[in-house]
Amino acid sequence: MAEINMEKSVVVDSFPESALRYRDTHAIVVVDVYRFTTTVTTALALGRRVYPVQTTDQAFVKASTLVNPMLVGELGGHMPYDFDLSNSPAEIATRTDVRQPGNRPIVIVSSSGSQLLMNAHGSEAVYVSCLRNFSALAEYVHARHKRIAVLGAGTHGQFRREDQYGCALVAERLVKAGFRPESEATTEIIKRWSVAELDELRSGRSAAYLERSGQARDIEFTLSHVDDLRVVPILVNDEVVIANKDDLVA
Repeated sequence: MAEINMEKSVVVDSFPESALRYRDTHAIVVVDVYRFTTTVTTALALGRRVYPVQTTDQAFVKASTLVNPMLVGELGGHMPYDFDLSNSPAEIATRTDVRQPGNRPIVIVSSSGSQLLMNAHGSEAVYVSCLRNFSALAEYVHARHKRIAVLGAGTHGQFRREDQYGCALVAERLVKAGFRPESEATTEIIKRWSVAELDELRSGRSAAYLERSGQARDIEFTLSHVDDLRVVPILVNDEVVIANKDDLVA
C-alpha cells in the first residue's frame, strides 16, 4: 500500500442529499450500480450524448432542444409516461439507433442516481462511476483532486449493497494511492465490500426488485461487464461527457 498522504482524503457516503454536505469541499463521484450510472457510462461508451435531469418536466423541456432525442429513465421503479425506454443499461447496449440523425442523445432521469448527480452540480468536479469503469475512474481522479467523496445513490433510507460495493472499489484504490479515509465508516465499507464476491449483489433488495419486475437482464448485464471500460464520465454544465476522451483516442 502507498504511503498515506495526509493532504489527500476520501469519504464514502450515500443518498442524494449527501451531495450537499460535500459539494463545497470535495470532488464527487456518483455511484448507482443498478442502474443509472451503468446506463450513463454505457451510453457514453457507445457514442451517445447524455443529459441528466431530476424531473420528467425537465426531461421534456431538455428533449425539446435536442435533435431526435430519447427519453430514458424511471421514477419509483416505473418508466414515466411517454418515455422511450426505462433506465436500462442492457437496453441501451443493444440499441442500434446511435447512428441516426443527432446521434440519438438521451435525456435521463432516475429516482436516486440523477437526483444525486444533479445535487452534486457545482462541486469541484462531478464524476460517474459503476462496475464497468471503476479502475479508470479511480486512476483519473486520484491525480487531480485532494478530497474526494464517493457517494452511493441509496434509496428508501438504504445504502444498497451494490452501491457500497461500487463505492468501495473506487475508495479502496484511492487509499492504495495514498488517500486517507475520512471516517471509520469509510474504512469499514472498504474493508467489507472491496473483497466481496460479485454474486453477493444478486441477493440485495435492488436485485430482488429487478427480478420481480421482469428486468433481470439488467442484473446479468451489470454483473457480466466489470472493469471493461476506460471511460471516465464527468458532469459539465447540463451534460455528462467523457473526461478522458483524448486519452481514449490516443
